[in-house]
Amino acid sequence: MDAQLTDKYELLQKQIAGLGRVLVAYSGGVDSSLVAFVAAQKLGDDALAVTSGSKSLKRSDLALSEELAEKWGMRHRIIVTDEVLKAEYRANPVNRCFHCKTSLYEALEQIADQEGYDHILNGTNTDDLGDHRPGLVAAKNHQVVSPLVDAGFCKRDVRALAEALGLDNAQKPQAACLSSRFPYGSHITEARLAQVEAAEDALAELGFTQFRVRHHEEVARIELVADELPRALELRQSIQDRVKAVGYRFVAVDLGGFRSGSLNEGLIDAVQLSP
Repeated sequence: MDAQLTDKYELLQKQIAGLGRVLVAYSGGVDSSLVAFVAAQKLGDDALAVTSGSKSLKRSDLALSEELAEKWGMRHRIIVTDEVLKAEYRANPVNRCFHCKTSLYEALEQIADQEGYDHILNGTNTDDLGDHRPGLVAAKNHQVVSPLVDAGFCKRDVRALAEALGLDNAQKPQAACLSSRFPYGSHITEARLAQVEAAEDALAELGFTQFRVRHHEEVARIELVADELPRALELRQSIQDRVKAVGYRFVAVDLGGFRSGSLNEGLIDAVQLSP
């Protein structure tokens, strides 16, 4: 660990240690895992990692969050949030994440009030601040603390520290909720979320490691990292058969490859071009 990362780590520990009793919004991804892990190390039983078992979270990610929390000795709780039942979320507006995070933070606030927790923490890092992330507005509205931002951690720092601390998911590919697979304005239902999840599970079973299945009604648009595109060509029949089996009529591989947040590209361009 280099000196700069060591300094950031020491600052992160100091900040978290001074927060009293905390709840950590924990998804099993590397960012929230790092925050939850450090909180558990510094605060012990005064830290509780909380995962939303929403239908928009992959079952495999939910299982991973449980597995890692147990392995690392963290106090962990799974709750059920209701964002998928709300009309404003199901309509999938450009600020969909605001409604999702609002539901989550409201649920965490209720736990905090009932059980005497002082702060709610999340895993936002400095790289997140430049993307289209309405969830950050919800975090601000609910006074959520972002210790990685406060300590100056970018994504690369997070992975480097997680690796140094021996966290199993240090190099876990970046993930996002299943609702991010739908173009804005495309209605979200539990059945559609399950369809996308089944298609992505099929790709994982075929050995693909970093990808997204974007839902365009009857079309499944698959984004893969560049070095896995040749395998997709070799396995095209298996891919087509498995993805069609979960309800898609057409299966397409995007030649642009995997891009995290690709459905935000037009929004970001519009912001950059606006006066």
